[in-house]
Parts: sequence; C-alpha cells; structure tokens
Amino acid sequence: MNLFAGLEEIVRENEPMAKHTWFRLGGPARYFARPRTEEELRQIARRCHENSVRMYVLGRGSNILVPDAGVSGVVVQMYYKHFGNVSIAGETVRAQAGASLSQLVRRTAQAGLSGMECLVGIPGTAGGAVKINAGGRFGDIGSVIRSVRVMDSSGYEFERQRDDIYFGYRMTNIIAKFILGAEFTLVPDDPERIGRMIREVWVLKKNSQPMNSRNAGCVFKNPRALSAGALIDKVGLKGHHIGGAFVSEKHANFIEARDDATSKDVLQLVEYVRQRVRDRFDVDLEMELDIWQ
Repeated sequence: MNLFAGLEEIVRENEPMAKHTWFRLGGPARYFARPRTEEELRQIARRCHENSVRMYVLGRGSNILVPDAGVSGVVVQMYYKHFGNVSIAGETVRAQAGASLSQLVRRTAQAGLSGMECLVGIPGTAGGAVKINAGGRFGDIGSVIRSVRVMDSSGYEFERQRDDIYFGYRMTNIIAKFILGAEFTLVPDDPERIGRMIREVWVLKKNSQPMNSRNAGCVFKNPRALSAGALIDKVGLKGHHIGGAFVSEKHANFIEARDDATSKDVLQLVEYVRQRVRDRFDVDLEMELDIWQ
C-alpha cells in the first residue's frame, strides 16, 4: 500500500462494498478510506490526483449501485463519526458533509427552525443532499443553502456562495469532488407546527414508498410534468423481476433486492424498465440512482 504510506490507519484494501450500501450489493473496493480530518482527506486526494487513481465519494450508500466486480479506485467515505457535526446559532445551521439528514431534520425542528422538513425520510447525508439538491414534493435543500465548502480532487479547499450555485431538479453545478459542509439559513417557527409537518410527510412516505427494504430510493428522475413511477406502473411493471431484483409493488420508481440479488440483476432491470417506458411513451427516463463504473 505504498500509495497510502503513513495512512494505513484509515485506508483498507479490498473492502466489501455490499456492507456499505443500502442495496447491500457490489464487490470490493481496491482501497477504502475513512479520513478523520480534512487534512487526511487532502492527503488522500492529492496522492490520488498525482497518481491518476480514481476516487469515489461515499456517504451512507443510500443512492448508489456498486458493480458486482467492485471498483478499482479509492472509495472515500465521509464518515459521520468524523464529518458529522451539526451546529445551530440563531437562524444559521452549519452541517458537515457526513451529518445524516435525519439528524438535521431532528435538530432543526427541536430548535424551532423550519426549512428541513422536505428531507424527512431521505436516508442520506448533508453532503450528498447538497450535491444533488435532494428533496421532494415539499421542497428541496437548495432553497435554504447559504454557502457550501468544497475540496477539489487536488486537495484545494474553497467556499461557494449561494449566488454562485445553480440548484436544479436533483442536480447542482457543484463539480468539486468533495463537499465538506454547508451553511443553511432557516426560518423560526413553532416547534409543534414543524413536528406536525414532519409527521405528515413521514406518514405519506411510509404509506407510499418501501421504507424498510433493500433499495436505493428513486431510480429515475421524474420527467418534466410527469411521474416516473406512474409511467412504469402504466406499462405494468410493478412486481416485475430479473433475478433477485424487482420493481416495488408499493412504488414503481423503486427497485428492491432480495437476498439472491446481484448488481447485474438491478442493472438489467433498470434497462428493461427504461426500454419499456421508451417504447410505450417515447420518454427516456433519466437516472437518479448513481451507478458506479
């Protein structure tokens, strides 16, 4: 492990990725790193940059599919124990990249601050949520962001202000490899009202989405003015399976995995679903699931 000499405490070789993803699928990562500080992260980034080694960024593994063969580069996890701090001062909330969205929702609600309710039920981290402007029918995280701290692949750190960031549907124009943290501006509100809203959103999601199964959230982005789940349902694919992967009976934009599933099963099912929707509606479904190559 000469590439990471001196960093052996935080870098492992041939780490099984199945235990780090919500799908619980995928082969090993050639290297798996859990930096404890931004300086350790910077060292990893620079060594990979100088040696042309590909880096993958992992939060809680809730929106990714790792191939059965694994990945040959370095998986860098922004682990919550080292990058999970959340602080609140007045209407300003600061969160490191590894902070869970459930923690953000809970802490801000307890403080009587509104703006994070749209993140209820999303099993990701602050960093991942900022990167893709996570949210749903009740709003998105981009609406409350003030600034974002990032680090590029060569280890250079800088801050981007709200006016410099474009927030689109499940995307931003942030291209830096690592999101280190973000600052949010929320709105004071009655904690009881916020709590009611959180419960309403949670019940709605629990009743309409497979919350306690092996899945990675929505597979496809919703086409403009359409619902990906509705399109998939209309072509009769709820319950359709390939190997151990199947389209959820509860919400057709979710793919669930049985114990015998492989990443290949999921990939083949994804392509089958896209083809059926394309043939029937002439709509090309765009991926929301992050498929590592």
